[in-house]
This record gives sequence, structure tokens and C-alpha cells, in this order.
Amino acid sequence: MINMTAVADFTTESAKAALNEILTALSTPENVKKIAEAKENSGNEMLKMMQFVFPIVVQIQIDIIKNYGFSEGREGLVQFHQCIRTLEKEDAEIARLHNQVRAYFLPPVASSPSGEASL
Repeated sequence: MINMTAVADFTTESAKAALNEILTALSTPENVKKIAEAKENSGNEMLKMMQFVFPIVVQIQIDIIKNYGFSEGREGLVQFHQCIRTLEKEDAEIARLHNQVRAYFLPPVASSPSGEASL
């Protein structure tokens, strides 16, 4: 069951706090080691990144967002990210923090300034 009260009480300030807490948790020595090993096992293959790295990042997020009123598990995480996507349209800091979180499980994509693929 989705906790609709959590959505109403989730402000830009709580979004920033949650994202900063997630980034702090991702950068602990224990999690850095786990993520580095998972990335090493994945190489630069997106499917393997989603198989090995993504679950680690997701679990860290779930452990934190429950402190912000979201339910534990997939539903709470989906609701959290819907809120973040809405708030990041209005707040550049939230967008920046969210991009930092996503960088943990999405490999860097090279792009040219014109938007065309580089050869």
C-alpha cells in the first residue's frame, strides 16, 4: 500500500536530505568496495551493470527512503523516484543530486556538444 501522506509531506528540502543521505551511504568504505567489485564484474556491459550494481544501489536507497515516510520495497522506491523526478524539474540541486546517484549504476555516456554520436 502506498503511503499518500509521505508524498504530501515530501518537500524539496526532504528530497535534498534524502538524496544527500543516499550519496553519503553510497560513499561509505563498505559500499564503495561492494560497488567497485560489482562494477568490475560488470565491465562496461549495461545488462551486467543492472544485474550486479543496480541491486546494491537500490537496496541502499530503500534503506534510507523508509526514514522519509516511503514504504520499504519496490513500491516505496518507485514512489520516491516519481517524487524526485517531479521535484527535479523545479530544483536544479535536486536534479544534480539525483544525477550523482544515477551515476553509480549508469555507465558514462559520451556525447558531442552537437548531440551527434562521436566516431
